[in-house]
Amino acid sequence: MTGLFSYLVFFLILALIYAIMALGLNLQWGYTGLFNIGVVGFFAVGAYTFAILAASPMAGQFGGFNWPFILAIAGALVMSGIIALLVGIPTLRLREDYLAIATIGIAASIQLIANNYGWLTGGPQGIYNIPQPLSNYFSSNLGYNLFFLAMMVVIVGVVYYGLERMVNAPWGRVLMAIREDETAASSVGKNGFSYRLQSFVIGAMLMGLSGALYASFIKYISPTLFMPVLTFQVWAMLIVGGSGSNLGAIVGSVLVWALWTGSGTLVQSILPPGLQVKGGAVQIILIGLVLMLVLLFRPRGIMGERKAIAAERARSKISTG
Repeated sequence: MTGLFSYLVFFLILALIYAIMALGLNLQWGYTGLFNIGVVGFFAVGAYTFAILAASPMAGQFGGFNWPFILAIAGALVMSGIIALLVGIPTLRLREDYLAIATIGIAASIQLIANNYGWLTGGPQGIYNIPQPLSNYFSSNLGYNLFFLAMMVVIVGVVYYGLERMVNAPWGRVLMAIREDETAASSVGKNGFSYRLQSFVIGAMLMGLSGALYASFIKYISPTLFMPVLTFQVWAMLIVGGSGSNLGAIVGSVLVWALWTGSGTLVQSILPPGLQVKGGAVQIILIGLVLMLVLLFRPRGIMGERKAIAAERARSKISTG
């Protein structure tokens, strides 16, 4: 029983870490219509930045500054935002497919840098012994994980509350209007590029925050943790939960992560030994089937907004924003 409870705590911590990523993607796609398919790249930037700033010195490797947890988190947010600016400024004025290409490219480039620049990222061996906040105050792993879970609940709650305030304010109504009809939004004096860039940077910073928290919790990162399948998972979480709903992004993260981890156990128990190495592919197929069913029977997701109504409300209020 204790083992099951420990696993449930571990599961919820990771689900909430992914929920922050899904919330960032929801701001970009659900509210602004920005097609970011390089989520894992910003996640990796946050993780490596946090590790470099917070970890202890390692021979032959840059970093090891032993920054406090809060400062290292802030550094991860800033670096993720800078990378998003560098990607967004030249691409957000162009068609949506250019942003998709750019985000794919940045994610692949970051993964290659992580794998080949050992002096910066530890190379294939990664960075280990990443510090956890207040870990010295706990004598058991379960006790610390309960603390980390409580911290994650608070962080996700703060992020959710902040995003809700933002998207329900005039700023958020402009985002929805731009998503539905940028020409109409521009006709009342709203700078579409500026709003898209703001949304893209804030969303990327949330993805970086998620990566920093992941690095701190796991205490180890390497390039193999930042594969493109992670972007697929986060998009699945948002689609299942409901694009355009912050609560849906959180619910979808928990459900899809439960399906992903549960299907892994199920696949390993069902497949014959010779095919168990293909378990990861079977998991992706199962998630794909779930996405197909959601899109067929509930195309806006479990808790997705009624976009037409929201867009009409945004257009009716934008002139007063």
